[in-house]
Amino acid sequence: MPKEFTITRRVQFAETDMAGIMHFANYFLWMEEVEHAFFRSLGLSIVQPHADGLMSWPRVRVGCEYFGPVRFEDQVEVRMVITDVSEKSITYEAIFSCGGRRTARGRVKMVCCLMKDNSFSSIPIPDDLRAKIEGPPD
Repeated sequence: MPKEFTITRRVQFAETDMAGIMHFANYFLWMEEVEHAFFRSLGLSIVQPHADGLMSWPRVRVGCEYFGPVRFEDQVEVRMVITDVSEKSITYEAIFSCGGRRTARGRVKMVCCLMKDNSFSSIPIPDDLRAKIEGPPD
């Protein structure tokens, strides 16, 4: 570890605020987008069948630091770096870069959960899923 995955996005007009810069809340949407793209790249989904119901990944901690603005039409690289995989959770950073400068860094901790009968309970990350997420040993 760390395992990394990158996407590139263009800032859309609807994602900007009155000052013409991307609204801070959209960084959280983009963090989720890179996370979902990462799971899809492994042949997985953020919500998938489990023997006892559906398995999903509720977030238990999120945050974002902003270092500089991005504006409408800017191309932004969002790099997801997994920083920790525990028995039941994954923590990652999302590093936002535009034109070679770091513009933001987000952090997310999500927990592997079983969804059944409208309730959530944390479960250990299944071994086959853990192997895909962590990748081959260094």
